[in-house]
Amino acid sequence: MAWVPRRGRLAAGLLANLASSICIVFLNKWLYVRTGFPNMSLTLVHFAVTWLGLYVCQALHIFAPKSLRPRQVLPLALSFCGFVVFTNLSLQSNTIGTYQLAKAMTTPVIVLIQSVAYGKTFPARIKLTLMPITLGVFLNSYYDVKFNFLGIVFASLGVLVTALYQVWVGAKQHELQVNSMQLLYYQAPMSCGMLLCVVPFFEPMFGEGGFFGPWTLSAVFMVLLSGIIAFMVNLSIYWIIGNTSPVTYNMFGHFKFCITLLGGYLLFKDPLSINQGLGIVCTLCGILAYTHFKLSEQDGSKSNLVQRP
Repeated sequence: MAWVPRRGRLAAGLLANLASSICIVFLNKWLYVRTGFPNMSLTLVHFAVTWLGLYVCQALHIFAPKSLRPRQVLPLALSFCGFVVFTNLSLQSNTIGTYQLAKAMTTPVIVLIQSVAYGKTFPARIKLTLMPITLGVFLNSYYDVKFNFLGIVFASLGVLVTALYQVWVGAKQHELQVNSMQLLYYQAPMSCGMLLCVVPFFEPMFGEGGFFGPWTLSAVFMVLLSGIIAFMVNLSIYWIIGNTSPVTYNMFGHFKFCITLLGGYLLFKDPLSINQGLGIVCTLCGILAYTHFKLSEQDGSKSNLVQRP
C-alpha cells in the first residue's frame, strides 16, 4: 500500500476500525436475539479466529513474536476469558444502550484498583470526572424499562474483570517489553484452550442450541463473520494506536460510542426515556472531561521531559 497517500491509509484504517467495532456489537446482538447461539461458544470462535489471524500476521511479518513462558501469560489469559465472556453476556442480557454505558464504568474501576492495589495517586480533577460517568450509568440503568437484575450482574462482572485485565496488560507489557499483538499472540490460544475445557460444562455441545447443533448455513456464516470482525477490531486498534496521536484515538472512540448507542436504538428499537437520555449525556460529558485532563497531563509530562537539561 506504499502507493496510497498516508492520509488515505489513515482514513482507511479509521474507517475499518469504525465499521468493525460497531458491526461486532450489532452482529453479536443479532446472533443472541435471532438465532440463540450460545454465548461462550461464540467467544470460543472469536478466540480461535483471532489466534489464526495472528498466526497469519506473524507469517506475513506484520509483527515479530517474542518468546514468553506460559506462566507469564496465564493470569492474563484467564482474565481475557472472563472479560470477553462477561461482556458478551452483558450484551446478550441488556439493551445495547445499557451495555455500552456500563462499559464506561471501566474507567472509574481502573482508577479505584490502581489507587487501592498499586498506591497510584490521581489529581482531584480526574477523580471529579468519574462522578458524572457513574451518575450517568446509574440514571440509564435505573430508568431502563428493559432492566433485569441478571444483566446488571453480568455487566458489573464484565466491568470488574475488564478493569483488572487492562491494568494487568499495561503492567505485563512494561514488564515483558512486548506490544499488544505479541501478548495477544500467546493469550488467544491459551484462552481458547481454557474455554474449550469449560464450555461443555455450561453449554450444550450437540443437539438443539448446541455448538455442533443443526444451525442454518446463514447462522454458521454469521458466526464465522463475527469471529473475523472480532479479529479486525483487534488488528485495527493496534494499527490506529501505532499510526495516530492519543487525541485522535480517544476522540474517535467517543464517536464510536455515540454511533453504537444510536444504532442500538434504531436497529433493535430499544426504548429511550428522557432520563436515560440525560444519563447518556452525563456519562459522555464525564468521559470527554476525563480524556481532556488525561491528555493534558500527558502533554505536560512530555514538555517536562523536553525541558529537562
